[in-house]
Amino acid sequence: MAADAILAAWLTTEPAEKAALVLALPDPQQPVDCSLPNSRPGRPNRPVLVPPADVPRRGLGSVEGRAALLHAIAHIEFNAINLALDAVLRFGRSMPLPFSQDWLSVARDEARHYLLLQDRLHAYGMRYGDLPAHDGLWEAAEKTADDVLARMALVPRVLEARGLDVTPGMIRRLESVNAVEDVACLQVILAEEVRHVAIGTFWFDRLCEQRGLNRVQTFRSLLAELMPGRKQPGPFNHAARAEAGFLPEEYQTLD
Repeated sequence: MAADAILAAWLTTEPAEKAALVLALPDPQQPVDCSLPNSRPGRPNRPVLVPPADVPRRGLGSVEGRAALLHAIAHIEFNAINLALDAVLRFGRSMPLPFSQDWLSVARDEARHYLLLQDRLHAYGMRYGDLPAHDGLWEAAEKTADDVLARMALVPRVLEARGLDVTPGMIRRLESVNAVEDVACLQVILAEEVRHVAIGTFWFDRLCEQRGLNRVQTFRSLLAELMPGRKQPGPFNHAARAEAGFLPEEYQTLD
């Protein structure tokens, strides 16, 4: 059954094995019906999770700095695999079949992204888990575990959308130090993340319509309720956000 295979991938702790399982998953042919056995997916013992302020930051002029950046992004992509699977397992039964198919396609993309970054880390003599990381993405998943509307608002449309804004700057900095392979990796990720955010926007918009809610007001109120005080200063990637279906009055309220 599709649900059993998706759940097995969600529970798998070893990142490369999880990615391989996800890439082998077929599209479900009916909405996924599953009861999650616990609140957290499988993850390895490392990296050690620390507060965001304690994650080390290094300049990209050094090998160590570039490896640290890629490690941070690999952590995001690994969590993104689990988040996409979680959306299918947690909400698939109450949503139309294309919802499960959409988010499983996102999980496959995130799995490929993770494997790309794993290869780059190996080229730097590093493995995922060698540096500490933070748990911000999964904390957002826990806050939105009871409502698919809140999940679509906060995970793809706040946290993943922020990647659309900051990744071009990372690419320019890596280009300035001639990190060609790293740039190519981030370019793939940026291009495909636009589609992921667009999927979140599509389902958020559809859910607002079904519930008779104003999309902009609902987005603002969910952000204020679940992420109070969160600031996202620009510059914004206006072109990417427009392609992902944002209205300017939505994301500009995050400034």
